[in-house]
Amino acid sequence: MLHPTQFQVNEAWIAFQLNDAPICTDADGDFNCIALMDAASCFILTSALVPANEPEPSKMEVRRLLKQARAHKQEMPKTLFVSTKQPANNLALEAKRQKVIVVRVPEDQLLLFIGEAREGFKERFG
Repeated sequence: MLHPTQFQVNEAWIAFQLNDAPICTDADGDFNCIALMDAASCFILTSALVPANEPEPSKMEVRRLLKQARAHKQEMPKTLFVSTKQPANNLALEAKRQKVIVVRVPEDQLLLFIGEAREGFKERFG
């Protein structure tokens, strides 16, 4: 089982969906919120709203997410963990292009890291 104490800050990031149900807007439709979190600190580095009718962030959105996350330490992590439930082909391809090892893991192994963030998001945005 993965645990934050296994990592140094910026050694590994986690990509995950913050919301359980799509975020509904009248003007622009429904969205999912995709986040990148540092595995050691559980600090959310960045997030992006992705149209709910899209299976995953576009290549451009993925590049922007990784660029914004990298801005915190001016470097990429060694590893990016992604839930096996999360569609993330574009993210995996771009991360690998930037020499980051992508590891797909069952979502239950990530809950220790992402559970609190999801609960906070749910309380705030319902």
